[in-house]
Amino acid sequence: MLKDTPPLRESSDSITSGTEAKFPTSRSMPFPPAYAPPDVSQNGAGSSTLLRAGSTKIESIKNWSVSTYKCTKQLLYEKLGKSSRTVDTELEAQIEMLRETQRKYAGVLRLSAALAAQLGAAAATQRALGEAFADLAQKSPELQNQFLYNADTQRSLTRNGETLLAALHFFNNSLNTLTNKTMEDTLLTIRQYEAARVEYDAYRSELEASGGNPPELLLASIERHRRHYERLRDDSAVKLQLLHENRVKVMNKQLLLFHNAVSAYFSGNNVALEAAVKHFSVPGVPQHVTHPPALAPHPPPLSSHPPALPPHSPAAATTTRTT
Repeated sequence: MLKDTPPLRESSDSITSGTEAKFPTSRSMPFPPAYAPPDVSQNGAGSSTLLRAGSTKIESIKNWSVSTYKCTKQLLYEKLGKSSRTVDTELEAQIEMLRETQRKYAGVLRLSAALAAQLGAAAATQRALGEAFADLAQKSPELQNQFLYNADTQRSLTRNGETLLAALHFFNNSLNTLTNKTMEDTLLTIRQYEAARVEYDAYRSELEASGGNPPELLLASIERHRRHYERLRDDSAVKLQLLHENRVKVMNKQLLLFHNAVSAYFSGNNVALEAAVKHFSVPGVPQHVTHPPALAPHPPPLSSHPPALPPHSPAAATTTRTT
């Protein structure tokens, strides 16, 4: 078997010293074509547009960086007392009052939401208690009337509680809109006004530090930022006035609803409670409140003394003889 094998030097695929390697043609791999760069000369308009867009973005980033640096420097110098700031005393007092009012209204909203959650839990408990009394009335014939009286009372309290909850939810939604949307919209304009004030003061401080010969570009920037600052200051003053009028109008209505609904509920006056929610058009009121059922008649009072015996009964005769 070893004799049939050709010698190593006679193999056609073997490599010997001094001879050139022979590889099969099928095993060779073609090389990729050479990379040819795209021809930019045909797309001159598109490339110029891209260059202009890139230069515009770079310029905007440069302006933003310079403005941010100047504003940060101005704020730092104001805190250190090295620079003055433009102050509108009357407007600043109104802004501080608005922020304090928003904090206090947010506290009232948090407490009112907690009250609504607690009353909702109480109404759910009363509803379950009424159902339990009604179930026991069917299973205890000897106490059926007493269980029914208590079931009707708990149902009436549950209906009044649901009406009060509708009034409280209406109060909370209106207060939430006033505090977190209307006031927040005015505060957004105020924050823009404060940012414009810092930017204007930064360029004004640069003008003061430049001496008596400021460049024209700096004067133009100061004038532009001054107009922007005055416009936002006027907008803030107008929004503060409109917010004050709207706040007084909304809170006058909501506080009157809150007082009438809560006092009527805790005094047990369901007629006044129904009138309050109708007067203020409270949404979400249960349908049964429109015609509330009358309360069940009061159960007869329980007496601790035994009932009087008829005169001809044997027990009465025995008592007379004993006496």
